[in-house]
Amino acid sequence: MKMSETRQIAASPAEVYAALLDPDMLIKCVPGATEVTGSPEEGFEATVVQKVGPVKATFKGQVTMTDMVPDQSIKISGEGKGGAAGFAKGEADVTLAAVDGGTELSYEVEAKVGGKLAQLGSRIIDGFAKKMADQFFNNLQETLEGPAEDAPAEAAEAADAPAEKKGWFGRSKS
Repeated sequence: MKMSETRQIAASPAEVYAALLDPDMLIKCVPGATEVTGSPEEGFEATVVQKVGPVKATFKGQVTMTDMVPDQSIKISGEGKGGAAGFAKGEADVTLAAVDGGTELSYEVEAKVGGKLAQLGSRIIDGFAKKMADQFFNNLQETLEGPAEDAPAEAAEAADAPAEKKGWFGRSKS
């Protein structure tokens, strides 16, 4: 399963890069992480509790950082075993570029699962993997940027969205 995305973060490339190497930041950003220890040079050990479809498991695994180019790019590889639930492994190529107002973070992720997890079907696994990646990078962005200051504007946009849909549906029924 492969996926990629780009997002804007209101922090410098140096701040984003440092955050990706900080175990305290990783425990805040990895969904379901209960423990992250280690260092970028020697690798991290992590414990993550997740529910995928009907299967809930505690994954214990290792995360390594390679191809590290400070403030520009990093490859994050991880593998976790969840006992009877099976295993999950993957890697993400992350690139950082300075842009007006912060950093453009791009990532390409490739993930694989085995055991009971693999029996759930690719739709469930692919959806879960995308959700995990999105949640990780959303958490990273929120932790670096702090609470969204324009939350009221976003709420107003969200309030407008249903009205637009209602109007569209109203026109389509005519």
